[in-house]
Amino acid sequence: MRLLLLGCTGFVGRELIPLLLEADHQLTVVSRRLPRGYDAERSAGQLTWLQLDPSRPQSWQVQDLKEAVEQAEGVVNLAGEPIAEKRWTPSHRQQLESSRLDSTQFLVDAISASPTPPAVLINASAVGYYGSSASARFVESSPAGDDFLASLCQRWETAAAAVPPATRQLTVRIGIVLAADGGALGKMLPVFRTGFGGPIGTGQQWMSWIHRSDLCALIQKALDDPALFGVVNAVAPQPVTMADFSRALGRTLGRPSLLPVPAPVLQVMLGDGAQVVLEGQHVESERLQSLGFSFRYPDLTAALAAATS
Repeated sequence: MRLLLLGCTGFVGRELIPLLLEADHQLTVVSRRLPRGYDAERSAGQLTWLQLDPSRPQSWQVQDLKEAVEQAEGVVNLAGEPIAEKRWTPSHRQQLESSRLDSTQFLVDAISASPTPPAVLINASAVGYYGSSASARFVESSPAGDDFLASLCQRWETAAAAVPPATRQLTVRIGIVLAADGGALGKMLPVFRTGFGGPIGTGQQWMSWIHRSDLCALIQKALDDPALFGVVNAVAPQPVTMADFSRALGRTLGRPSLLPVPAPVLQVMLGDGAQVVLEGQHVESERLQSLGFSFRYPDLTAALAAATS
Protein backbone atom coordinates (compact mmCIF):
# COMPACT_ATOMS: atom_id res chain seq x y z
CA MET A 1 0.00 0.00 0.00
CA ARG A 2 1.21 3.53 -0.78
CA LEU A 3 1.09 5.49 2.49
CA LEU A 4 1.44 9.13 3.51
CA LEU A 5 2.69 9.61 7.09
CA LEU A 6 2.57 12.81 9.16
CA GLY A 7 4.13 13.17 12.60
CA CYS A 8 5.75 9.74 12.39
CA THR A 9 9.38 10.68 12.96
CA GLY A 10 9.33 10.79 16.76
CA PHE A 11 8.85 8.32 19.57
CA VAL A 12 6.12 6.20 17.95
CA GLY A 13 7.46 6.56 14.42
CA ARG A 14 10.83 5.06 15.36
CA GLU A 15 9.08 1.70 15.56
CA LEU A 16 6.16 2.30 13.20
CA ILE A 17 8.17 3.18 10.09
CA PRO A 18 10.38 0.04 10.19
CA LEU A 19 7.27 -2.08 10.79
CA LEU A 20 5.50 -0.63 7.75
CA LEU A 21 8.60 -0.97 5.60
CA GLU A 22 8.93 -4.61 6.62
CA ALA A 23 5.34 -5.11 5.43
CA ASP A 24 6.39 -3.77 2.00
CA HIS A 25 4.38 -0.54 2.13
CA GLN A 26 5.60 2.43 0.09
CA LEU A 27 6.03 5.40 2.44
CA THR A 28 6.11 9.16 2.00
CA VAL A 29 6.96 10.77 5.35
CA VAL A 30 6.32 14.48 5.96
CA SER A 31 8.62 15.92 8.62
CA ARG A 32 9.93 19.31 9.65
CA ARG A 33 13.42 17.79 9.96
CA LEU A 34 15.12 15.12 7.89
CA PRO A 35 16.63 12.24 9.87
CA ARG A 36 20.37 11.96 10.26
CA GLY A 37 22.00 10.07 7.45
CA TYR A 38 19.11 10.72 5.06
CA ASP A 39 20.06 9.93 1.48
CA ALA A 40 17.46 11.06 -1.07
CA GLU A 41 18.71 8.75 -3.80
CA ARG A 42 18.79 5.63 -1.65
CA SER A 43 15.38 6.46 -0.14
CA ALA A 44 13.63 7.13 -3.43
CA GLY A 45 12.38 3.55 -3.71
CA GLN A 46 10.32 2.41 -0.72
CA LEU A 47 10.76 5.47 1.50
CA THR A 48 10.60 9.17 0.61
CA TRP A 49 10.98 12.06 3.05
CA LEU A 50 9.49 15.52 2.49
CA GLN A 51 10.98 18.22 4.70
CA LEU A 52 7.85 20.27 5.29
CA ASP A 53 5.84 21.56 8.24
CA PRO A 54 2.27 20.22 7.83
CA SER A 55 0.87 22.93 10.11
CA ARG A 56 1.85 25.62 7.56
CA PRO A 57 -0.51 26.23 4.62
CA GLN A 58 2.34 26.83 2.17
CA SER A 59 3.58 23.27 2.68
CA TRP A 60 0.40 21.96 1.06
CA GLN A 61 1.12 23.97 -2.09
CA VAL A 62 4.35 22.03 -2.71
CA GLN A 63 3.89 19.80 -5.73
CA ASP A 64 5.56 16.76 -4.15
CA LEU A 65 3.10 16.81 -1.24
CA LYS A 66 0.12 17.36 -3.55
CA GLU A 67 1.18 14.31 -5.54
CA ALA A 68 1.75 12.29 -2.37
CA VAL A 69 -1.83 12.98 -1.24
CA GLU A 70 -3.28 12.03 -4.64
CA GLN A 71 -1.24 8.83 -4.80
CA ALA A 72 -1.78 7.76 -1.19
CA GLU A 73 -3.95 4.72 -0.54
CA GLY A 74 -3.73 5.27 3.21
CA VAL A 75 -2.74 8.12 5.56
CA VAL A 76 -1.46 8.00 9.14
CA ASN A 77 -1.50 11.33 10.99
CA LEU A 78 0.24 11.44 14.37
CA ALA A 79 1.32 15.09 14.09
CA GLY A 80 1.36 17.09 17.32
CA GLU A 81 3.72 18.69 19.83
CA PRO A 82 4.27 16.53 22.96
CA ILE A 83 1.58 17.23 25.57
CA ALA A 84 3.38 16.96 28.92
CA GLU A 85 6.95 18.06 28.33
CA LYS A 86 6.74 21.85 28.77
CA ARG A 87 4.82 24.42 30.78
CA TRP A 88 1.49 25.29 29.21
CA THR A 89 2.29 28.94 28.59
CA PRO A 90 -0.03 30.77 26.20
CA SER A 91 2.49 30.34 23.38
CA HIS A 92 2.92 26.63 24.08
CA ARG A 93 -0.84 26.10 24.19
CA GLN A 94 -0.97 27.68 20.75
CA GLN A 95 1.73 25.25 19.55
CA LEU A 96 -0.20 22.30 20.99
CA GLU A 97 -3.28 23.43 19.09
CA SER A 98 -1.77 24.46 15.76
CA SER A 99 0.44 21.38 15.47
CA ARG A 100 -2.69 19.22 15.69
CA LEU A 101 -5.61 21.26 14.42
CA ASP A 102 -3.95 23.08 11.53
CA SER A 103 -2.06 19.99 10.32
CA THR A 104 -5.21 17.88 10.39
CA GLN A 105 -7.40 20.54 8.78
CA PHE A 106 -4.93 21.08 5.92
CA LEU A 107 -4.61 17.31 5.46
CA VAL A 108 -8.38 16.79 5.32
CA ASP A 109 -8.76 19.70 2.89
CA ALA A 110 -6.12 18.11 0.64
CA ILE A 111 -7.85 14.73 0.83
CA SER A 112 -11.22 16.29 0.02
CA ALA A 113 -9.74 18.07 -2.99
CA SER A 114 -8.02 14.96 -4.31
CA PRO A 115 -9.58 13.22 -7.34
CA THR A 116 -8.46 9.93 -5.78
CA PRO A 117 -8.89 10.21 -1.99
CA PRO A 118 -7.14 7.57 0.14
CA ALA A 119 -9.09 4.56 1.31
CA VAL A 120 -8.27 5.17 4.98
CA LEU A 121 -7.15 7.92 7.34
CA ILE A 122 -5.83 6.88 10.76
CA ASN A 123 -5.69 9.96 12.98
CA ALA A 124 -4.27 10.23 16.48
CA SER A 125 -6.05 11.59 19.50
CA ALA A 126 -5.46 10.99 23.22
CA VAL A 127 -7.24 9.55 26.24
CA GLY A 128 -7.15 13.13 27.52
CA TYR A 129 -10.40 13.41 25.51
CA TYR A 130 -12.23 12.13 28.60
CA GLY A 131 -10.79 14.63 31.05
CA SER A 132 -9.36 13.37 34.33
CA SER A 133 -10.95 11.46 37.19
CA ALA A 134 -9.80 9.46 40.17
CA SER A 135 -12.85 7.17 40.15
CA ALA A 136 -14.66 7.14 36.77
CA ARG A 137 -14.08 4.44 34.14
CA PHE A 138 -14.06 5.57 30.51
CA VAL A 139 -14.72 3.63 27.31
CA GLU A 140 -15.16 4.76 23.70
CA SER A 141 -18.79 5.79 24.24
CA SER A 142 -18.03 7.94 27.31
CA PRO A 143 -18.57 11.70 26.97
CA ALA A 144 -15.74 14.17 26.59
CA GLY A 145 -14.26 16.08 29.48
CA ASP A 146 -14.30 19.84 29.89
CA ASP A 147 -10.65 20.85 30.41
CA PHE A 148 -8.16 22.25 27.88
CA LEU A 149 -6.83 18.89 26.71
CA ALA A 150 -10.31 17.41 26.35
CA SER A 151 -11.39 20.40 24.26
CA LEU A 152 -8.28 20.10 22.10
CA CYS A 153 -8.91 16.39 21.49
CA GLN A 154 -12.56 17.05 20.58
CA ARG A 155 -11.59 19.66 18.00
CA TRP A 156 -8.80 17.45 16.67
CA GLU A 157 -11.17 14.52 16.19
CA THR A 158 -13.82 16.70 14.56
CA ALA A 159 -11.29 17.95 12.03
CA ALA A 160 -10.23 14.40 11.13
CA ALA A 161 -13.80 13.13 10.83
CA ALA A 162 -14.54 15.63 8.05
CA VAL A 163 -12.91 13.43 5.38
CA PRO A 164 -15.07 12.50 2.36
CA PRO A 165 -17.27 9.38 2.69
CA ALA A 166 -14.96 7.40 0.41
CA THR A 167 -12.23 7.54 3.08
CA ARG A 168 -12.64 5.23 6.07
CA GLN A 169 -11.58 7.20 9.13
CA LEU A 170 -10.29 5.84 12.44
CA THR A 171 -9.47 7.98 15.46
CA VAL A 172 -7.02 6.34 17.86
CA ARG A 173 -7.22 7.74 21.40
CA ILE A 174 -3.77 6.88 22.64
CA GLY A 175 -2.84 6.22 26.26
CA ILE A 176 0.62 6.45 27.84
CA VAL A 177 2.96 4.76 25.36
CA LEU A 178 5.65 2.55 26.90
CA ALA A 179 9.12 2.11 25.42
CA ALA A 180 12.55 2.74 26.88
CA ASP A 181 13.73 5.36 24.39
CA GLY A 182 11.16 8.06 25.08
CA GLY A 183 7.82 9.02 26.56
CA ALA A 184 7.01 8.78 30.25
CA LEU A 185 8.95 5.55 30.76
CA GLY A 186 12.04 6.96 29.08
CA LYS A 187 12.05 9.84 31.60
CA MET A 188 11.47 7.56 34.59
CA LEU A 189 14.07 4.91 33.82
CA PRO A 190 17.25 6.86 34.65
CA VAL A 191 15.84 7.87 38.04
CA PHE A 192 14.62 4.37 38.90
CA ARG A 193 17.89 2.78 37.84
CA THR A 194 19.74 4.90 40.41
CA GLY A 195 17.37 3.67 43.14
CA PHE A 196 15.61 7.02 43.65
CA GLY A 197 12.38 6.24 41.79
CA GLY A 198 8.85 6.40 43.09
CA PRO A 199 5.29 7.44 42.25
CA ILE A 200 4.49 10.94 41.05
CA GLY A 201 2.03 12.89 43.18
CA THR A 202 -0.37 10.85 45.34
CA GLY A 203 0.24 7.65 43.39
CA GLN A 204 -3.52 7.02 43.25
CA GLN A 205 -4.06 8.53 39.79
CA TRP A 206 -4.75 6.06 36.99
CA MET A 207 -2.34 5.30 34.16
CA SER A 208 -3.95 3.94 31.02
CA TRP A 209 -1.02 2.64 29.01
CA ILE A 210 -0.04 0.69 25.89
CA HIS A 211 3.28 -0.81 24.80
CA ARG A 212 4.59 0.92 21.69
CA SER A 213 4.73 -2.37 19.77
CA ASP A 214 1.01 -2.92 20.36
CA LEU A 215 0.16 0.63 19.27
CA CYS A 216 2.15 0.18 16.05
CA ALA A 217 0.53 -3.21 15.44
CA LEU A 218 -2.91 -1.61 15.88
CA ILE A 219 -2.09 1.11 13.34
CA GLN A 220 -0.81 -1.49 10.90
CA LYS A 221 -3.95 -3.62 11.33
CA ALA A 222 -6.21 -0.60 10.87
CA LEU A 223 -4.76 0.10 7.43
CA ASP A 224 -6.39 -3.06 6.05
CA ASP A 225 -9.23 -3.93 8.43
CA PRO A 226 -12.56 -2.32 7.42
CA ALA A 227 -13.97 -3.06 10.88
CA LEU A 228 -11.64 -0.42 12.34
CA PHE A 229 -13.41 2.91 11.88
CA GLY A 230 -14.79 5.59 14.16
CA VAL A 231 -12.99 5.66 17.52
CA VAL A 232 -10.89 3.16 19.45
CA ASN A 233 -9.04 3.59 22.74
CA ALA A 234 -5.43 2.48 22.23
CA VAL A 235 -4.87 1.19 25.75
CA ALA A 236 -3.90 -2.18 27.20
CA PRO A 237 -6.57 -4.19 29.03
CA GLN A 238 -5.10 -3.54 32.50
CA PRO A 239 -4.82 0.12 33.55
CA VAL A 240 -2.97 0.65 36.83
CA THR A 241 -2.47 3.35 39.42
CA MET A 242 0.75 5.34 39.44
CA ALA A 243 1.74 3.62 42.69
CA ASP A 244 1.28 0.17 41.15
CA PHE A 245 3.16 1.25 38.04
CA SER A 246 6.09 2.47 40.14
CA ARG A 247 6.20 -0.76 42.16
CA ALA A 248 6.11 -2.85 38.98
CA LEU A 249 8.90 -0.81 37.41
CA GLY A 250 11.00 -1.10 40.56
CA ARG A 251 10.55 -4.88 40.61
CA THR A 252 11.43 -5.13 36.91
CA LEU A 253 14.68 -3.20 37.47
CA GLY A 254 15.47 -4.73 40.86
CA ARG A 255 15.45 -1.27 42.44
CA PRO A 256 13.44 0.38 45.23
CA SER A 257 10.47 2.55 44.29
CA LEU A 258 9.70 4.34 47.52
CA LEU A 259 10.58 8.00 46.95
CA PRO A 260 7.57 9.88 45.58
CA VAL A 261 7.89 12.95 43.37
CA PRO A 262 5.83 15.68 45.11
CA ALA A 263 3.11 17.25 43.00
CA PRO A 264 4.41 20.83 43.55
CA VAL A 265 7.75 19.88 41.96
CA LEU A 266 6.01 18.71 38.80
CA GLN A 267 3.76 21.75 38.75
CA VAL A 268 6.80 24.04 38.85
CA MET A 269 8.26 22.14 35.88
CA LEU A 270 5.15 21.78 33.76
CA GLY A 271 2.58 24.28 35.02
CA ASP A 272 -0.91 23.32 33.86
CA GLY A 273 0.59 20.44 31.89
CA ALA A 274 1.25 18.67 35.18
CA GLN A 275 -2.43 17.74 35.41
CA VAL A 276 -1.90 15.14 32.66
CA VAL A 277 0.49 13.27 34.97
CA LEU A 278 -1.04 14.12 38.35
CA GLU A 279 -4.73 13.39 37.69
CA GLY A 280 -4.95 10.67 35.03
CA GLN A 281 -7.95 8.61 33.98
CA HIS A 282 -9.04 4.95 33.97
CA VAL A 283 -9.59 4.15 30.29
CA GLU A 284 -10.42 0.78 28.74
CA SER A 285 -11.32 -0.29 25.21
CA GLU A 286 -14.60 -2.07 24.62
CA ARG A 287 -14.12 -1.91 20.85
CA LEU A 288 -10.70 -3.58 20.70
CA GLN A 289 -12.02 -6.34 22.93
CA SER A 290 -15.05 -6.90 20.66
CA LEU A 291 -12.87 -6.84 17.53
CA GLY A 292 -10.56 -9.44 19.00
CA PHE A 293 -7.38 -7.37 18.78
CA SER A 294 -4.54 -9.45 20.20
CA PHE A 295 -2.18 -7.57 22.48
CA ARG A 296 1.40 -8.77 22.53
CA TYR A 297 1.80 -7.13 25.95
CA PRO A 298 -1.58 -7.16 27.71
CA ASP A 299 -0.16 -6.92 31.25
CA LEU A 300 2.22 -4.37 32.73
CA THR A 301 4.87 -6.79 33.99
CA ALA A 302 5.44 -8.23 30.53
CA ALA A 303 5.34 -4.79 28.91
CA LEU A 304 7.94 -3.36 31.30
CA ALA A 305 10.17 -6.41 30.96
CA ALA A 306 10.11 -6.05 27.17
CA ALA A 307 10.65 -2.29 27.27
CA THR A 308 13.62 -2.42 29.66
CA SER A 309 15.43 -5.54 28.41
